Amino acid sequence: MTKIPCVLMRGGTSRGPYFISSDLPSDEAKRDEILLRVMGSGHPLEIDGIGGGNPVTSKVAIVSPSARAGIDVEYLFAQVKVEERKVDTSPNCGNMLSGVGPFAIEAGLVKAADGVTSVRILNLNTNKVIEAKVQTPGRRVTYEGSASIDGVPGTASPVHLAFLDAAGSKTSGLLPTGSAVDIVEGIEVSCVDAATPIVLIRSMDLGKAGTEAPAEYAADREFMARLERIRIAAGKQMGILDAAERVIPKPVLIAPPVKGGHLAVRYFMPHQCHSALAITGAVAVASAVATPGTVAFEMVRPNSLPMDITLEHPSGRLDVNLDHLPGSQEPVARVLRTARRLFEGHVFAS
Repeated sequence: MTKIPCVLMRGGTSRGPYFISSDLPSDEAKRDEILLRVMGSGHPLEIDGIGGGNPVTSKVAIVSPSARAGIDVEYLFAQVKVEERKVDTSPNCGNMLSGVGPFAIEAGLVKAADGVTSVRILNLNTNKVIEAKVQTPGRRVTYEGSASIDGVPGTASPVHLAFLDAAGSKTSGLLPTGSAVDIVEGIEVSCVDAATPIVLIRSMDLGKAGTEAPAEYAADREFMARLERIRIAAGKQMGILDAAERVIPKPVLIAPPVKGGHLAVRYFMPHQCHSALAITGAVAVASAVATPGTVAFEMVRPNSLPMDITLEHPSGRLDVNLDHLPGSQEPVARVLRTARRLFEGHVFAS
C-alpha cells in the first residue's frame, strides 16, 4: 500500500483531495495511476476510493511552490473520470481553484498576512494566472464567515478569485475560430475560450427550454448524442482535434433568464449536466456576453464594462464581475467562492 499525505477539501461546488506535488510520482503515467487508485475510478460509485461517483466529486488538485517571478504557487487540476479509468489534465477547474489559496497557506507554501492574504496562482493546465484573496485574520486561514454560494449549504469565509489573463486557455485566443458565430451541425454556435474552451448554443435551437433539471438532459439520449456531435465538431474548428478523447470544449446551453439574471445556463462536463455551474465555465460565458457578435452578446445586449453578469444555473445564481485592466482589451473576470477543509491525513493506493 502506498501512503500519501492528503487534504480533502470542498472548493466552491466541487470536492476532492489536495496534494503537494512532491508527494506524488514525478512520472506522469505513474502519477495518474495513483490518482485512479485513490479515487476508485472505473466504478460508477468509485466504491474502492475516495471519489464521490460524480464528476464534481472526482477532482484532484496538485499544488507546488513556484520559482517563477510574481507567482506564489503552481496548481495542476486533474479530472478523474468516474467510470472510465482516465485522468484528464487539459482543463482548469475554478471551483477546486478556490481551495488552492487556503491549502497553500496552511501547507506553509505561502506566508499569511494579517487580515487578507493574496496568493498568485499559476494554473499549469492553462498557463494562466489567477489571484486569490484569502481571509487570514491573525495570520491564520479562517473557513468561517458570512459568504454564501448557491449549490453549497450554509455560509463560509469568502475567497475572491480574479482571472487576470483568461483568454486563450487552451486555444489561440478568446475566439479561436476567428469568428463570433460559427455554423456547426446546422446550428449557430459561439466558440469561446476564456478560462476554459466552451461551445455556446441557444437551447431553443436544440429543442430545449434551457431551464430543465440536469437529470432531464441525461434521460434524453438522442439529445445527448447530438450535443456530443456538436461538441466534437466545434472542438475541431477550435483546434482541439482530439475533442472526442478530452473533456474540452464544454458545451453550454443558454436561454433567456427566468429569475432576474442575464442568462439561464446549463453547463455540461461534457457528458453530464452540471448540478450548478463551473467557475471557469461561468468566466467563459460572461466573457462571451461581453464579446460583440456572440450568441450570448446578442441575447443579453450588455452595457459597457464594468458590469456584473448574473448567470442562472440549476442550483441558483452565480455572479461574475467583468472589468478591464489598464491597457487591456479583454475583460478581467472576478468571482466569489468559498472553501472548506474537510479532512487531513493520508490516503492509501493499493
